[in-house]
Amino acid sequence: MIFLLSFLLFLNQNNFKGFPNKDLAKKYAIDLGCENIFESKIDGVTYYLPCNSREELNEKYAQQNIKPEVTELWNPEPIQIDPGLTVSDPPSDAVVLFDGSNLDGWIHKGGKQPEWRVKDDYFTVKPGSGSLITKQSFGSCQLHIEFRSPSVIVSEGQGRGNSGVYFMEDPNKSGDTGYEIQILDSYNNRTYSNGQAGSVYKQHSPLVNASKKPGEWQTYDIVFKAPVFNDKGGVENPAYITVLHNGVLIQNNVQIQGHVKFIGYPEYVAHPSKLPIKLQDHGNLVSYRNIWIREL
Repeated sequence: MIFLLSFLLFLNQNNFKGFPNKDLAKKYAIDLGCENIFESKIDGVTYYLPCNSREELNEKYAQQNIKPEVTELWNPEPIQIDPGLTVSDPPSDAVVLFDGSNLDGWIHKGGKQPEWRVKDDYFTVKPGSGSLITKQSFGSCQLHIEFRSPSVIVSEGQGRGNSGVYFMEDPNKSGDTGYEIQILDSYNNRTYSNGQAGSVYKQHSPLVNASKKPGEWQTYDIVFKAPVFNDKGGVENPAYITVLHNGVLIQNNVQIQGHVKFIGYPEYVAHPSKLPIKLQDHGNLVSYRNIWIREL
């Protein structure tokens, strides 16, 4: 049925001439209920099509077009998983990056053991200790993460509850090398729009500001599509990202323009297909809990 559906799509293309080899034409002939295949020569090139003739092919095509099962795909069947009890709970196919007990799945960028403090069911940035990265690497993924800015306001703008979630951070390069979704206390705190909470940092402003008050737990649910590079290091497909902040859509499948830069314009630099997730130490006491990820 997959062969038949894809062939009907081929026939709908005005420039479709046929198949370059007999075997492929025979596969579609079986699905169409034809006994043979026929040749079609165009500009000196031989193409192969199912059935005995163009007339029979058109007749079979018309017959298939009125059958509802032609557009039904049964294989592959989606894998059954168990969803969480709530949208914040990890489904059965998720990798839990922090369950409230320890930071065993994390390490400081640079290799030292985590110094951020775990308390109750959350952990908090230790300013000056450095950013954390996951020991495991990921490409395209769905990430759930909960964070909290300090309840006591001690600064403004970019100095207030600043951190960040980075996708595909290179552990072997200095500085910030990944693709960042900004974490900031943006509740009644004006700063540049493409640097506030939920922004693709210095690239895309959020559609709305869905921030809660300082000291309240917030959520990001993020779908990240990793970039693809060709053999020469050029971008074959750029990265895309979708973000829900506290259940509100704030980034709608936007195209990422390159890795984050504080000064200058973003750019792509070829990197492996999987790299760690990073949580940024920006000097503020931002806390995190309930972090899980699904590979896509």
